[in-house]
Amino acid sequence: MRVDTRTPMPVDAVAPAAHPNQFALLGQRRFAPFFWTLFSGAANDNLFKFAFTVMVTYQLNVLWLPPAMAGLVIGALFILPFLLFSATSGQLTDKYEKTRIIRFVKNLEVAIMLLATAGFVSGHVNFQVTVLLGCTFLMGLHSTLFGPVKFAYLPQALAERELTGGNGMVEMGTFVAILLGNIVGGLIVAVPSVGPAYVAAACVLLAVLGRAMAQLIPLAPATDPDLDINWNPITETWRNLKLASSNIVVFRSMLGISWMWFFGAVFLSQFPSFAKEVMHGNEQVASLLLGVFSIGIASGSLLCEVLSKRHVEIGLVPLGAIGMSVFAIDLYFASRGLPASPVMSLSAFMAQPAHWRVMLDLAMLSLFTGLYSVPMYALIQLRSQPTHRARIIAANNILNALFMIVSSVLAGALLGAQFTIPQIFLLVGLANMVVGFYIFLLVPEYLLRFVAFVLSRCIYRFKITGDDHIPTQGAALLTCNHVSFIDPVLLMAASPRPIYFVMDHRIFKLPVLGWFFRLLKAIPIAPRSEDPALYEAAFEAAARVLRDGELLAIFPEGGITRNGELQPFKGGVMKILENAERDGLTVPVVPMALTNLWGSFFSRIEKGSAMVRPFRRGIFSRVGLNVGGVLTAAQTSPEALEAKVTALMRV
Repeated sequence: MRVDTRTPMPVDAVAPAAHPNQFALLGQRRFAPFFWTLFSGAANDNLFKFAFTVMVTYQLNVLWLPPAMAGLVIGALFILPFLLFSATSGQLTDKYEKTRIIRFVKNLEVAIMLLATAGFVSGHVNFQVTVLLGCTFLMGLHSTLFGPVKFAYLPQALAERELTGGNGMVEMGTFVAILLGNIVGGLIVAVPSVGPAYVAAACVLLAVLGRAMAQLIPLAPATDPDLDINWNPITETWRNLKLASSNIVVFRSMLGISWMWFFGAVFLSQFPSFAKEVMHGNEQVASLLLGVFSIGIASGSLLCEVLSKRHVEIGLVPLGAIGMSVFAIDLYFASRGLPASPVMSLSAFMAQPAHWRVMLDLAMLSLFTGLYSVPMYALIQLRSQPTHRARIIAANNILNALFMIVSSVLAGALLGAQFTIPQIFLLVGLANMVVGFYIFLLVPEYLLRFVAFVLSRCIYRFKITGDDHIPTQGAALLTCNHVSFIDPVLLMAASPRPIYFVMDHRIFKLPVLGWFFRLLKAIPIAPRSEDPALYEAAFEAAARVLRDGELLAIFPEGGITRNGELQPFKGGVMKILENAERDGLTVPVVPMALTNLWGSFFSRIEKGSAMVRPFRRGIFSRVGLNVGGVLTAAQTSPEALEAKVTALMRV
């Protein structure tokens, strides 16, 4: 494959604010053809696999592939290419133009489905099964090649504010396609005499439609065209994992996503047995449970953009983890005491009130799984270095495959040890609590963003204007009035990126807030006259933050207001800018103003203290943040900043 040096087709130049929601992306060329390409591919994968599994289980008599092993063998063959070729796939995606790779992969899919047609229509059972097993492996290779380019394309086509919605659409489309592929595959393969031929025709049609959609995707330039391909999958896999681990937030997010696949694989693999042995339902009941699970994940994925206010909001991840555990544990209690009965039809199953609780648990469990996974995918895309993004996503795919394999092995071992399926669900729910707590301790940014999310959505009604002035990349200095003890939390809720705060050292002595701000890696500062060493250390730490290209925030008043009025700004801002100039940095300054926060629970009040009488302004108190236009260092002075912030307070 050679590098495409043609000028990329322009993507739609539409401002993110003009999009009412993520569904509007389906009307734009930079996203719609890509979406329908991946949708057709996921549907084809699952239509093919499920129809083949049904054939081996019910229609063919294959001595060397008994029905009980068919699903396991087909699943293993499909996953194997992810372990063997993901590392190579990531390199190809970084080196070459992405749309060319997508079109190559869709050409491969058409060829595989034409080969599968020979297997489906053959009258020789051994030839049939051998060819279709080979096609299963090749379709796994097709998905392996498509995986990195799928997630590496999005950050090039979408703005930061669209990334959560775009990932939500991708997750929704993937699981809806999985559901439709399984349902349609099961229905048409069961048509007497001609079922396999219908499956072959449907697979070829989906492959051709996917290839046609791929032709409409705009070109996305190569991010590392000079990359030398390492064709050794073992050494390249190890290199990719080391590359991903160099960014600790990204790597631990990858582990979090892999755990989600471990968690989900337990439920997906057990649905047929759960429907038959625990719920006493027929095949239609198993399809219903799969449908509820898929629709739940699709709904949670789409809900992410609404809850995140169109930013990459990783505060949703702890919320998702909590919901996953709560409803997995309740699923155990809802299903463990169901009385034995003959196998029920779908209508008989739906007539039992106890079964509705089970379906609600499955729906909510999967909805929270969507809330958990989408922000993590978006974070990996946003924080990964563009030249290495596809290789990091490939490393993520490798970890996902390993976790899914371990999940299957452990589930089988637990069943062999006489654990019931509801007991396995309970164990997974409890394990999810432990794993989630461990991940959030390792990466406290998730926990901090969760606290900010709860405060800004549930305790306050937080309205943000002008947040598009907060840079999504590079160093910047944020300056804001200081009204309450939770000002940093609210600023953090308004920013798509982590913020490092310079704060009065005395706040670190407070019992709970002190621990929280230490976790936030806030920088303590004291007046030079009080503690010269701490004063100088604070400015050196601030300079280091800006050198690293991060966001730094300072409250120029030097302390929390005692009367609700803006206090005179001090010279700390200028010292930070002088240090940045010394380091050869050009740092933009962003003025900000918190409004209507004075008199709330976390602020002082006239003749009173903060954090007394929790509901003194009721619940869902309205507060705001107004963000002004960016200033250059030359335009900045304490007086000019004070005037800007004063004007923003009155907006």
